[in-house]
Amino acid sequence: MEAVDEYNETRKVSIASLEQVAVSRPDSASHYDIISIVRSEWTKLRTLRSTLWSLVALAVLGIGIGALVSAAKASRFHHHIGLAAASFDPTRISLSGVLLAQLAIGVLGALFITAEYTTGTIFSTFSAVPRRHLVIIAKVIVFGLVALVASEITCFISFFVGQGILSGSAPYATLATPGALRAVVAAGLYLTVLGLLALGIGVIVRHTAAAITTFVTILLILPLILQALPTSYIDAIGKYLPANIGIVLLSNTGGANAVAFQHMFSPWVGFGVLCIYAVVALGVGTVLTIRRDA
Repeated sequence: MEAVDEYNETRKVSIASLEQVAVSRPDSASHYDIISIVRSEWTKLRTLRSTLWSLVALAVLGIGIGALVSAAKASRFHHHIGLAAASFDPTRISLSGVLLAQLAIGVLGALFITAEYTTGTIFSTFSAVPRRHLVIIAKVIVFGLVALVASEITCFISFFVGQGILSGSAPYATLATPGALRAVVAAGLYLTVLGLLALGIGVIVRHTAAAITTFVTILLILPLILQALPTSYIDAIGKYLPANIGIVLLSNTGGANAVAFQHMFSPWVGFGVLCIYAVVALGVGTVLTIRRDA
């Protein structure tokens, strides 16, 4: 029954979106107002219940897990000696929740496109906008902005909460600490691009379960498989994995931690690699969407 309600809700939203595009579209069938298409995609995103729950999960996991890890590390810091104490990274500790929050943003990214294929409303969308690449562009704009704002807010709150917990019991950081502001901002960007990667996967496979499974495999399963390989392969391949790129982005890679990241890309180079993954997935998905039936 809930699935039927979701279908009906999505269908109503799609019809309303089509009316927005139809009203603003010129008489010439070859012209489309991208602003109106963006507005229609925004209507879809904000009215789907999965959007709210995914963003709530993003915040709860990002902030909650970060607070729990910070509390645990603060209570045990007196056991740290030598290199362990020197390499203590309060910034990364407070952002620990990002490693689970990435699943929430990935699910939302996949659902933003696959939900329309599941309910069949994608046919109505492409009927209103035959130039299908404009639909994908509009989805990228809408989802990217929402994901960026939600991710950055979550990461900054997680940082401040975590540092508040650490202060007094363990070393802590502020935004003025070298590398801290970069890590917090980069963590939000990391989540945003991961969401766009999941969106691109969804455009390619057009099926919710398949898209989420592929995303989880890339993010979580590949690093586990890599651990079974010789060290030389781990060092050569590991730096290209999204999960490892994420760890570097939300860490302070200087000082005593530099040795641990010597085989990894620098933060912004790794972020560039991650952006390439998202662009390729979205590009392939767009080409396939144009060439095949809805």
